[in-house]
Amino acid sequence: MADGIEIGFGPLEQSGQGPGGSGDLVVFVGDDLALGSAARTALGSTGADLVAKAAASEKFKGRSLSALSLPAPAGVNADRLVVVGLGSEKDRAKIDWPVLGGFTASKVSGRSARVVLDWPGATVGAAQAGEFALGARLRTYTFDRYKTKKKPDAEEKGGTALTLLLAEHGTASREGEAARTLSEGVILARDLVNEPPNVLFPEEFARRAAELSKLGVEIEVLEPAKMRELGMGALLAVAQGSVREPRVVIMRWNGGPAGEAPIAFIGKGVVFDSGGVSIKPGGGMEDMKGDMGGAAAVVGALHALASRKARCNVVGAIGIVENMPDGGSYRPSDIITSMSGQTIEVINTDAEGRLVLADVITHVVRSAKPKAMVDLATLTGAIIVALGQDIAGMFSNDDALAANINAAGEATGEKVWRMPLIPAYDKAIDSKFADMKNTGGRHGGAATAASFIKRYVEEVPWAHLDIAGVAMSSNASEINRSWGAGWGVRLLDRLVRDHYEAR
Repeated sequence: MADGIEIGFGPLEQSGQGPGGSGDLVVFVGDDLALGSAARTALGSTGADLVAKAAASEKFKGRSLSALSLPAPAGVNADRLVVVGLGSEKDRAKIDWPVLGGFTASKVSGRSARVVLDWPGATVGAAQAGEFALGARLRTYTFDRYKTKKKPDAEEKGGTALTLLLAEHGTASREGEAARTLSEGVILARDLVNEPPNVLFPEEFARRAAELSKLGVEIEVLEPAKMRELGMGALLAVAQGSVREPRVVIMRWNGGPAGEAPIAFIGKGVVFDSGGVSIKPGGGMEDMKGDMGGAAAVVGALHALASRKARCNVVGAIGIVENMPDGGSYRPSDIITSMSGQTIEVINTDAEGRLVLADVITHVVRSAKPKAMVDLATLTGAIIVALGQDIAGMFSNDDALAANINAAGEATGEKVWRMPLIPAYDKAIDSKFADMKNTGGRHGGAATAASFIKRYVEEVPWAHLDIAGVAMSSNASEINRSWGAGWGVRLLDRLVRDHYEAR
């Protein structure tokens, strides 16, 4: 049982064959309260009347993502009946399957349940059942490993066990396995973001990323001596105020044709960001343990891709540092030289993530020669001001890549909104004393940060995802109740699946 839930699949005929007096039976209705044929068979001749009477008593209207729980009718092999609303005909035509799975799992948490994926007019396929299972798995995730005392109700509650019943149950098992491996990637990313910085310091993050070797991922870990040899002066400058040494981890999944150029994913991995000498205000600084959400997403995505043996060559690269103030810290007005040879005037030591990305991107461009690159970073508060906490900002130098990422975001619910990159933003980071400065000021902060990164991508098709609003402390949803969302894993997996895998 992974993360508190076990999911199996079976034929619709099992809807009336559960163990007597044990577990729940879940059925679905629209706003007309009509039951599907399998649900009617399971509930018997009086089942529909019972549901209608209970709905009237409880003012249950069958609205989308609503639920009614009642004791199971006599003769039904269950001790509780859970009726889940699907809404209007229009709602039923555009069901978000992971969301429905997450909502349903929340209504039977800690119990066993048979879930009858059947309602009037429905033909639930294996792929849809797999998405349902994915949402159920993600909803049940919790991060409580540091709690020494559990709440009494949590101690009494066991794991959740779902049996999803549908016509295509045989092929649904394969889709369920795919959902399991994808959920493992998301959960890995969530775990990394949720860990405290005294546990997940750079060396430990690198060690955990290196565990992907068990799945066949080739791992290369760069330590400071190698970084100095390569000339990674920007990344090393950020790290020099911390007693914790930085790491760069290169992860290679070779699932495509030999010699074919890979797609590259690059993640910002600042395991704690105090702001350095330009120190942040104390209020909310504890959230800066999550400033490595981009790196977490890259590791989670590589886990998912390798687990399902993706037919594509992929490089994942993460720069892992801690940004701290001490006598050795880099300072505003310092001029540093990046691996690309370009010089940078430091205006604010709290604009550190772009410095880390600059050197990692340069290394990836030179060593991997990718066909396309996507970087993910909790880069700016400005993107939260612009887009809130439900959607990530996307900047790109390539319309086709941007369109593919947008499509992947729409398909997974990890949505992006393309933001502008214009010459004025690039001009804003010109420096009087160096090739560029590391911030263009407050106005257009997310755009000038993206313009900074763009100076390092050369001619490679590239997109930058600013995930500051969605990676941590984001709005709760039916598939996530965690502080760390694991945002980006499903998007990157879908991007590869739809646009880069060998057919």
